[in-house]
Amino acid sequence: MSKNGKISKDFTVGSVPKQLLWFMLPFMASNALQVLYSTVDMIIVGKYVGTAGLSAVSQSSQILNFVTMVCLGFSTGGQVLISQAFGAGKKKELNRIIGTLFSLITIIAAVLSLVAVFGKDIIIDIMKIPPESVDFSEDYMLICGGGLIFTAGYNMVSAVLRGMGDSKRPFLFIGIASGVNLVLDILFTGFLGWEVAGAAWATIIGQGVSFVFSLIYLYKRKEAFGFDFKLKSLIPHKHYSKMMASLGTPMAIQSGCINLSILFVNSMINDIGVVASATFGVGVRIDDIINKVSMGIQQAAMPMISQNVAASRSDRAVSVVRYSWLFSGAITVVCMVLYWLFSKEMFMIFSDDPEVLDMSGTFVKGILWIFPALAVMRGSGAFIQGIGNAKLSLILALLDGVVLRIGFCWLFGFVLNMGFYGFVLGYGLAAYGCAIPGMIYFLSGCWRKRRILADDI
Repeated sequence: MSKNGKISKDFTVGSVPKQLLWFMLPFMASNALQVLYSTVDMIIVGKYVGTAGLSAVSQSSQILNFVTMVCLGFSTGGQVLISQAFGAGKKKELNRIIGTLFSLITIIAAVLSLVAVFGKDIIIDIMKIPPESVDFSEDYMLICGGGLIFTAGYNMVSAVLRGMGDSKRPFLFIGIASGVNLVLDILFTGFLGWEVAGAAWATIIGQGVSFVFSLIYLYKRKEAFGFDFKLKSLIPHKHYSKMMASLGTPMAIQSGCINLSILFVNSMINDIGVVASATFGVGVRIDDIINKVSMGIQQAAMPMISQNVAASRSDRAVSVVRYSWLFSGAITVVCMVLYWLFSKEMFMIFSDDPEVLDMSGTFVKGILWIFPALAVMRGSGAFIQGIGNAKLSLILALLDGVVLRIGFCWLFGFVLNMGFYGFVLGYGLAAYGCAIPGMIYFLSGCWRKRRILADDI
């Protein structure tokens, strides 16, 4: 909350690098804590349950992450609308936009939760999860899938706050959830011996507490927040529902495709055996930590770009992208060096299985190729989403997640017979299918001919 009592930040004036730096730090910290949910689950499960449990949590969390990403896609679409409405000075429309977003996300989360719970057996079978891990996976999906509304709810509230320029409160809420999750993980899985089910209950209770705290906070500050919390305001507005659908559907498909491709790669690797499955699961988790932390730059840049584009300050929007590249490039170099030097030590946090640790070096050699592409995507990806070009985001996501990620993994892993290394290499190289075209789109300047989304709000 700012000194004037408003939960908002005007990014159309002031120093761009300074604003981006201080705005992105809470995003990065929030993402690190959010990844900590499943990371703590995997660490504790790996120590107390073993490799079979570790494989189950890594695989099941990827499946549930796919479902969560669909909800997040619509939340991101709503965030773009909120940012552009705020940047264009259309503050009266915010109440309807926020109410519509709340209703749509709740409905979508409820439907996807039912799919995850009642379709878990089919999904597990399609994923070819190792037999030793099937029972554990069923427990994890049943519990976490049933509590999806809490995960979606937190992301929904965070999208609204971030769209209005507040990145500190989402960090606070996820910090509360991480603390609860850590304590309950140790209690349920370690002391009570509930195995994977204990980790799942710890996760979902932590997310529930976070969601409740966020709603209480917003309700007490509803005047500054810009939403009155009246039932009539929760009725979806037809115009804004269409706008969110046009933005959110491509973004949801984008997020879903990328995570779906990971599931396909997982299914390929699962054929190799439980050790390869666990190694890839741990490796992707480590990669996810680095990826999500740097993603904070993109998440911070997006509302800044949205506000400036809506306020006809395209020069500042361009500057945001360039500084995003600068910051993400610096972080990428540091992460690559640390990953290369201490990869085995990172894997030892999750597992003490000698076979997993031996295979970890192979994973690292393949995955390092992804980092330069991620650095480029932080700026251009934020720009494409910030101006509301959801269709291009979808095209790039399909190219990355479906055509190249699955195609490269199949090519290197099966056709060229490179085995586990080939799967990981294909997984890493696919990111360039999104990074390079996105950079070309931004540098070409063709986006200047697009109609501003705020004109239709």
